[in-house]
Amino acid sequence: MIKKTNVKRFSDSRGFVFEPVRGELLANQRNTHVVVSRPGAVRGNHYHVRGTEILVVCGPSLVRIREGEDSRDISIPADTTCRLTIPPGVAHAIQNTGKTDNLLVAFNSEPHDPDQPDLVQEILIPV
Repeated sequence: MIKKTNVKRFSDSRGFVFEPVRGELLANQRNTHVVVSRPGAVRGNHYHVRGTEILVVCGPSLVRIREGEDSRDISIPADTTCRLTIPPGVAHAIQNTGKTDNLLVAFNSEPHDPDQPDLVQEILIPV
């Protein structure tokens, strides 16, 4: 089951800041990456075999999730940041639905190993 949490953003004239993952969750993370996506770009379109992934998505974005036969869309509005915890086997894709670049921060419980990838491609949002 996907867990979705709104993340508190602190904003001022310089921009905004947020805490992507609470301290108690950091100890289990083996991979972190920051992704900047152009307008309309799609990221993901895969699922992880072993790893649990925590995605922190800055809107506006469309997140499509498939658990078994069921698919659902999660719309993340502009000026909103959400944390999604995605267990192994759950396919996910993220599309920037805005007019400017947007930000995604991903954490995974499995280390990145290009020789033994922990992901399987599954197209949820066609590119």
